[in-house]
Amino acid sequence: MLKKKIKGENILSSLFNVRLNVALTFNVKPESQTFPEEVSPNLNLASANAEKAVDTYAEWDTWDTINAVKEAIECFHDVTLVEADLSAFTKLKEINPDIVFNIAEGFSGVSREAQIPAILEMLQIPYTGSDALTLATCLDKARTKEILSYYKIPNAKFIIAYNLDLVRNNDLKFPLIVKPISEGSSKGIFSSSFVKDQTELTKEVERILDEYNQPALIEEFLPGREFTVAVLGNGSEAEVLPIVEINYNDFPKDFIPIYSYEAKWILDTKENPLDVFSCPANISGELEEKIKDISLRTFNTLRCRDWSRIDIRLDEKGEPNIIEINPLPGILPNPEENSCFPKAARTGGLNYSDMINKVLYVAAKRQKLI
Repeated sequence: MLKKKIKGENILSSLFNVRLNVALTFNVKPESQTFPEEVSPNLNLASANAEKAVDTYAEWDTWDTINAVKEAIECFHDVTLVEADLSAFTKLKEINPDIVFNIAEGFSGVSREAQIPAILEMLQIPYTGSDALTLATCLDKARTKEILSYYKIPNAKFIIAYNLDLVRNNDLKFPLIVKPISEGSSKGIFSSSFVKDQTELTKEVERILDEYNQPALIEEFLPGREFTVAVLGNGSEAEVLPIVEINYNDFPKDFIPIYSYEAKWILDTKENPLDVFSCPANISGELEEKIKDISLRTFNTLRCRDWSRIDIRLDEKGEPNIIEINPLPGILPNPEENSCFPKAARTGGLNYSDMINKVLYVAAKRQKLI
């Protein structure tokens, strides 16, 4: 049931005319130090099914992020934390919130990002972000590329390697990029993922098959400039926030010009952030319009809702191509850390609290809660 009218001083206060009971669903990294009393870590499941890769929990959030989202929503609403573990269904059923702000990545299976949304749909509880089908589709990089290709949205030429036989028989041109087919947060993407010959390709595909127990996506490398685009809103009201460019000129000489796991989580730290992001990107008006157009086409074609981050790279002709769609974008709250959706939002005039509440607002509006 919707609650009483509210007042607020924040620049977005006029958007909300009711106070909502909001549940915040999340997964927390095991290395996070302390757990609030109302949340009990359920890491036995994760430990029992842990992958052999070193980046198993890269997609999950820290308490810094979870608490920042909670505090932002609490500017206007009541918030209950719900960890996305085996007890989530029961907790959500008991709480029966007006809406769920979902940042849960899930753990097990290729449809893990869809698990909480599927539960919420069963319980008929509204939630922020894309639905279960879109989340499952976008996590499958190959299925996403097949849909984009059908709608003639440019993306790199690719094949799927279910086994090593397919590696030996393809017509792709080197250099290539090799990725796990269903991972996010640069999981499985290392400097070795950039392959220049058949020997390196075979070795890298073998690593993906072994460590991630899933097919490998093999793509022709796009040599041009790289951008990431934050989209906020729905339908005709969806807007592209200021475009972020990733410039690899200042990377260490032995690093491949891709935003790999090593770059994102080892080189690029809060203590020593990489100075490789510029926002707004220094680009021509023509290129900006092309990037906005392909981003919104992709957002709508994949039926994304409320928000997404879309990664783009230029091909050898300077034309934008889609690399990846992230319907659950990273949202690190510290401006000293390189997190592109908040960076684009700040450039567009939204601080962290504004950004979170704007996402909640467009989701609540879409579902006619306000």
